[in-house]
Amino acid sequence: MATLLDFIGNTPLVELNRISTNPKVKLLAKLEGNNPGGSVKDRAAYGMIKGALDRGELTKGMKLIEATSGNTGIALAMIARLFGVEIELVMPASATAERVKTMEAFGAKVTLTPAEGSMEAAIDYVRDKEAKGGYLVLNQFGNPDNYRAHYRSTGPEIWRDTQGTITHFVSAMGTTGTIMGVSRYLKEQNSQVQIVGTQPVEGSQIPGIRRWPQEYLPKIFERERVDRIMDVSQEEATAMTRRLAREEGVFAGMSSGGAVHAATKLIQELDEGVIVCIICDRGDRYLSSNLFG
Repeated sequence: MATLLDFIGNTPLVELNRISTNPKVKLLAKLEGNNPGGSVKDRAAYGMIKGALDRGELTKGMKLIEATSGNTGIALAMIARLFGVEIELVMPASATAERVKTMEAFGAKVTLTPAEGSMEAAIDYVRDKEAKGGYLVLNQFGNPDNYRAHYRSTGPEIWRDTQGTITHFVSAMGTTGTIMGVSRYLKEQNSQVQIVGTQPVEGSQIPGIRRWPQEYLPKIFERERVDRIMDVSQEEATAMTRRLAREEGVFAGMSSGGAVHAATKLIQELDEGVIVCIICDRGDRYLSSNLFG
């Protein structure tokens, strides 16, 4: 009999026929909202918790604590519960109510840090608590199990489902685990596949995408594994997220809109190709915000 964990991954890859403006360029969306916890972060959360348990770093009686912008926290809360592990999740007070309530529904303790401190304040809080002992920090920003999960699953699925025809991979960059793992795998299959990351323009707030200060740059990020980084504004990401829902029936968050917007810019430069975008999560996590008007 299958368990919930058996249904992480193998998410659908669907063609976006209305948003693509060039019939010779196929635009495909990988629907990570179809994971049990509702986002791409299920993959990394499972990989990090299982890795810590397998190596004996996480033992009976220990508690997990992690800074998160939302989706990783939900995934960790769900999977920690399946392994019987207590967890405290720390995130900025600007997080949507849906995310907080979902984490709490899985039995996690949620701590909110000042919104103006952004993710950096949440990370500092976790570091201080870790220093006092009794907690294990999985550290999604520096944990190799994060990108390894995508090397083992997301990358191979994309290669399989495009039958090796993918020419460009486009992903939001938050912890950078997805883009690091997929880049490793796809480049091993075909070094000509272009890896494109998206980040917000200065001053834009796009949940799930960060423009990291150098001192907080995720340790798992290797710049040479990304061929191109494209800036996306909050307005562009919002507009494309709304288009995805209304024109393609793809209900997603703003970071996904940012990735698809970058892909439409790429389409204008190409004569032909196959572009795969990661649709990170589902739009129902943003209904209390103004994302959908």
